[in-house]
Amino acid sequence: MGKYAKTFVLLAALSGLLLYIGSLFEGGLYVAFGIAIVMNVGTYWFSDKLAIKMARAVPAEEAEYPWYHRMVRELALKAGQPVPRLFVSPSPQPNAFATGRNPGHAAVCVNQGLIELLDEDELEGVLAHELQHVYNRDILIGTIAATIATAITFIARMAFWFGGGRDREGGNPIAQILMLFLAPIAAMLIQLAVTRSREISADTTGALLCGKPMALASALQKLETGGKARARMGGTPAETSSAFSSLYISAPFGGLGRAGKMFRTHPATADRVRNLEAIARKLGQIP
Repeated sequence: MGKYAKTFVLLAALSGLLLYIGSLFEGGLYVAFGIAIVMNVGTYWFSDKLAIKMARAVPAEEAEYPWYHRMVRELALKAGQPVPRLFVSPSPQPNAFATGRNPGHAAVCVNQGLIELLDEDELEGVLAHELQHVYNRDILIGTIAATIATAITFIARMAFWFGGGRDREGGNPIAQILMLFLAPIAAMLIQLAVTRSREISADTTGALLCGKPMALASALQKLETGGKARARMGGTPAETSSAFSSLYISAPFGGLGRAGKMFRTHPATADRVRNLEAIARKLGQIP
C-alpha cells in the first residue's frame, strides 16, 4: 500500500469506530472529543519542548558536534526544508527522535549511546529518517490518531459509568455493551498500526533522502541489539514513558518486554530491513 494510503485507511477506521461508539452514548461523542482535543493538541503544540525536557537533552553546540550540524544541514538542503534545532541526550541507550509541530518548529535529538555505537554513514541514515518524520508531518498524524483513540476511550468509560449501549432500531444491546469494552482496545491497536506505518514511511523516505538504505538498515540492527545489550543502562523519562517512547527510531531498550506484533509501537526490525533492502535493489546498490 502507498506511503500515505495505509495511514489514511487506518485513520478512517479510527474515525468510523469513533462515530459508531459515539452513537451508542447520547452526547458522549462531543464531550469526549472535546476533552481529547484539549489533551492532545496541547501535547502537539508543545511536543518539542516536552520531549526534549523528558529526554534531559541539551543543545548540540556546533563546535562540539560539527558532523551533526553538517549532516543535518546537507540533508535539509537536499530536501528543501528548514534546519531543525539539534539536541543531544546523555542517555546511554542507542536511539534518536524528532519532534515538533511543523518543519519550522522542529527538533532532532540523538542519544549519546547512538553516537558511540554507529559509524558516520549509519548516523546519516538515522538523521535522514528523523528529518523525514518532521517533513512528512508525522507528529501531526500521530496527534490526530491519538486524539481519536483518546476520545473513543473516554466515550467507553462514560458509557460504562453513566449508561450506554442503547438499543437502537432493534439493535442487540449486549453487542453494543460489548462494543463499549472492545472499542478502546481496537482504537489502541489501530493507533499503534498508524505509528508503525509512519516508521516504515520514514525509513523509506529517509533512505531515499540520504541515498544509503543499507546504512540505515545496519543502524536499525545495531540499535535493536545495542538496546538489548544496554537494557540495564540508564534511560531517560522519555524512553520509559509510553507517551514518548514511540517517538524514537527504535523501540527503547531494544523492544524488550513487548507483547505481540499488534501491540508493538515499532515494526519488527527484520521487516524494516527487508523494506530497505528492496529500496537498495531498486537503486542498484545490492543484487
